[in-house]
Amino acid sequence: MPEGVGQDIVEDTFAKLDPRAEELYQFVMQFHDFMFTVRDYGNGVPIKMVEVHTLTMIERNPGITVSQLAKLWRRTKGTVSVNVTALEKAGYIYRRKGTKDAKVAHLYPTEKGAELSTLHKAYDNLGIVRTQAELLKYCSGEELNAFFKVVHAYLEVMQDW
Repeated sequence: MPEGVGQDIVEDTFAKLDPRAEELYQFVMQFHDFMFTVRDYGNGVPIKMVEVHTLTMIERNPGITVSQLAKLWRRTKGTVSVNVTALEKAGYIYRRKGTKDAKVAHLYPTEKGAELSTLHKAYDNLGIVRTQAELLKYCSGEELNAFFKVVHAYLEVMQDW
């Protein structure tokens, strides 16, 4: 406990701050579960959201490397490699050794992967529109814009930690 701060002050402050923090924790945990839920994006083959988003990033940036993906996603190379390996085993991507450095593998979508990426984008388009329509039942458009502004700022703050 910080010097000069009594337990009663700590408890009182915690009681005031915790409900907001607890709601944020609940949101983060539920969204985490949502990210790792297996779903069918329209090709009849279930896949995790995090994997299909990785596939779409590769499809949008052909030749990207695991290191570059890790930097973009703010994840370790090991974490990204797990998703990349799963995508490769499923036949959605392939690796090609770099011409300048044979140790570096560049990632490319297969035809099957490009098709799934397109299905994923269509699925997400519909999901985003539906989600925003549901949120607009509780919040104004202005409030939604403010929420996304706060999310963006939160990401900036967390990047510095």
